Amino acid sequence: MRVQVLAFARLRELLGFSSQALALQNGATLETLWDALVAERPDAAAMRASTRFARNGVLADGATALVEGDEIALMPPVGGG
Repeated sequence: MRVQVLAFARLRELLGFSSQALALQNGATLETLWDALVAERPDAAAMRASTRFARNGVLADGATALVEGDEIALMPPVGGG
């Protein structure tokens, strides 16, 4: 299956994209997706504890199953003032 991954802020820099299609096996979860991304870009691994996922615009946890055509947003913490 294919999903669209959106990366924001520091994750965009670490992963090297702001939007990218990703092929995953059927039955993949958000954690599976994260593992696939980190396998290609190990520097992003340290961001996992603070990264939140949104599946089709709704916050979701790592155990959430993915389906063909999902849009996944990877959201690191936002700083500022």
